[in-house]
Formats: sequence, structure tokens, C-alpha cells
Amino acid sequence: MSKQIEVYILSGFLGSGKTTLLTQMLEQEQKNGRKVAVVMNELGKVSIDSDAVPANLPLAELFDGCICCTIQEKLESTMQGLLMDKELDAVYIETTGAAHPIEVLDTVLSPIFADKFSAARIITLLDVLRWKERDALSIQLKQLIREQVRHADMLILNKTDLLSEAEVSTILFEIQSLSPYAKTILTSFAKIPENSWRQVKQIEKESHHSVHVNDMLHIKTFVHRFTSSIDLVRFEDWLRSLPDTVYRIKGYLSFHHAASIYLFQYSYGTPLYLKEPVKVPLNFVMIGENLDVDSLKAQLMQLEQTEES
Repeated sequence: MSKQIEVYILSGFLGSGKTTLLTQMLEQEQKNGRKVAVVMNELGKVSIDSDAVPANLPLAELFDGCICCTIQEKLESTMQGLLMDKELDAVYIETTGAAHPIEVLDTVLSPIFADKFSAARIITLLDVLRWKERDALSIQLKQLIREQVRHADMLILNKTDLLSEAEVSTILFEIQSLSPYAKTILTSFAKIPENSWRQVKQIEKESHHSVHVNDMLHIKTFVHRFTSSIDLVRFEDWLRSLPDTVYRIKGYLSFHHAASIYLFQYSYGTPLYLKEPVKVPLNFVMIGENLDVDSLKAQLMQLEQTEES
């Protein structure tokens, strides 16, 4: 019998830290000399996070839809293509934050090639701040996050350094009540012990309630490409004006009086700027629920039209 390929499905809502987790996993895999491939799914038409994948690793990117529903067939054909590489040890699938992990798992277990993969494990990353304040979220979004937690084989409670020990203990009790058999790890910056995810066993999955991006959640995404630098102060004023339904922003920005390009990340109201060593297109991706796309595009264009002082 030919060697079976391990499959790891990285689940978790937008901004929970999946790409940071994936980067650490891939570093460890390379250190161990194992051959792995990566499948990354973006709701929009461009990728920002693919730079996190080492250039020497096979990478398949699926755009403009969620692999648990609208582009499920693309995932199936992608997995078939990866099977042509007989030497692969594992495949890592980073889902969109809006994906239901069971529906991704169903695709991986397609009768066409299910025997080629070993038991796929679902690793869910949970932003404890978002969980703590989940009552402010829509009913559909709360349901999705609960489903991502409930079906996990491994649960990583991330950003625990931002809460008190008592708050973390309360959340841990709530999570373990919802998913009592999952291996649970508390982390900051998605830092987990070496190879800890590879010892996780697959838990028998229950039935689930389907939650699709395009119907129940009404999550939208759009891409704006800046053609010039913008003013940092005006940009941050704009960020503070955004509604809570903007869940995730990622992209590349150039600011007045700064020679460098910056990778910009935004989730749960928190911005992060990282200096980018190479020149890249200034693509800017926004993801959220019930977004007024036309208004946001106009605002971004206005930022760009602002002349340098």
C-alpha cells in the first residue's frame, strides 16, 4: 500500500492568527526534513498571506470564494493535483475565516482520493478576545465560531496574554464544555510546542449546521490597489471610523515621507505595520459583514487623492 499523506485543516475566524501558526508549522516541518504542500484560500481575488509560505514549498492558492462552498470543486481538483507528487508527507490547508471546517473535511474525504490521505485533523485557532465579546457579534457569526470550535481535533486559544488568568480560565471552561475531547493549548502569538499538532488524533465528527459565506453571513470582500503613497495620520483616522463589521484588513501600503512599503494587518480593531523588504503591488484587501463596498472604495480613493503636505 502506498504511503498516505497527512492532512491538516487550519480553521478559525478572520484575524485569529492562522497564517502565523502556519508559518511556525512549516518552519518545523522543514527542520524535520519533511516534504509538505500548502493550500491557501482567499475570499478575494488576490493573496497577501502567500508570502508567508517558503518559496521552495508547493503552494496552491484558491481565490474569490470559500472552499467550503462556492469553490469546493476547485479544492477537490487541487487535492487531486497534489497527489501526483508521490513524495509528499503532509498537506496544510489554510481556510478562510468564514469556512466551516467539516465541509472542507468532506471535500478532502472525496471518494475519488480519500484512501490516499491519512485521517485529516482540524486545528482551530480561537481569538479569546473575540470569544469573550462574542455577544456583540451577529447570530450567524456566533454560530460559525461555535461550529469551528465544536468540530476541532485540536483547539488553540490564542492571544491569552491579553486577558487575566481568571478570564482565560472562564473561557477555557466554556470551550471545553463545547468541545470536551479536543486537545487544547493556550498560546500567545499562536506559538505552540514543536510537533504537538502531529500527535493529535482525529475525533469522530457529529452532524453540523451549514453556514455559508454568501447566504447566512453576508461576508463581502474587495480589493483596492493604491497607485501612490497616502498620509498615515489620515489613514489611521479612517481606521478609527470603521464599523465593527470590518473583521479583517490586510495589504501593502506606502506612506508619505517613508521610503519603505509596509505590510498592514488589521483585525478586531488592532492595526499592525511591518516593514516590507521588497517592492510589491499596493494591494489592499478588506473583509467584513454587510459592508458598504461602494462607500469604502470611495473613502480609499479619497485617501489616495490627498496630496502630500
